[in-house]
Amino acid sequence: MDLTVSAPAPLRLRPLEVGDLLDETFRMYRRHFWLFAGLSVVLAIPAAGLQGYSFFSVFGTLVQQANTSPQNLNLNSFLPAIGVLALGVIVNILLSPFSYGAVIYAASESALGRPVTIWSALGGVLRRYFSILGYLVLVTLMAIVLCLLPLWIWIWVSWVAVLPAMFVENVGLTAAMGRSWRLVEGRWWRTFLILFLIGLLWYFASFALQAFIGLAVGVIGSVISSFVVLAVLQSAQVIVAALVNPILQIAIVLIYFDLRVRREALDLFQLAQNISSSQPA
Repeated sequence: MDLTVSAPAPLRLRPLEVGDLLDETFRMYRRHFWLFAGLSVVLAIPAAGLQGYSFFSVFGTLVQQANTSPQNLNLNSFLPAIGVLALGVIVNILLSPFSYGAVIYAASESALGRPVTIWSALGGVLRRYFSILGYLVLVTLMAIVLCLLPLWIWIWVSWVAVLPAMFVENVGLTAAMGRSWRLVEGRWWRTFLILFLIGLLWYFASFALQAFIGLAVGVIGSVISSFVVLAVLQSAQVIVAALVNPILQIAIVLIYFDLRVRREALDLFQLAQNISSSQPA
């Protein structure tokens, strides 16, 4: 199984209509499926394992307490499970720059025609780990502090191209945030529509896969403990989400390049470079 995109052809830059952008998203995912899916799933495995174990521990302890002394639940017996849940939250936070940024880095490099591997993608994220973490924490805190979903959506859409700008243009977080804001300015509603449609596709694909997993786990549940089934189901849902997440991350990269084409005529610059390189010296 080859998880390397070796010397891929660069993305042919052109203005992308909404349908074209969706088609190109799935085309890129299919072309580099093992790379994108491998990155996303590998990074989701720790969270899946911790979540499955914590659910197993919590519900197992709850039933055991209910069977032995239903009137006097011992909260101390839940501490190990709660500790695993807390550990899972910490692990998710620490891995979030990789979970969110690795596929975006790989898609950006692939769009530029550069070879990329799982290790180079992880290394690219590691070099900007704290900038990506700061961006994700800032977006999350805004969702909590602002308490106004429309305002948060407006800001998040305006910052949607932060990570591609950071990777492609080699700029810091503050510069990337300003860069994304300027690119989206005047095209906010179109960008929002694309993200909304991608979000719907992500939701239905995730729902379908989770339903299929639920049916399979339900069959297994007839022969094993219900607590094991619950743990497996929770873990499987994390893995399913990891398989679907690259759709949104690839689309974000394509949105970034499309915005640059429309605002900066980046496609003409690419064409001039191709003509220059093809002419004899």
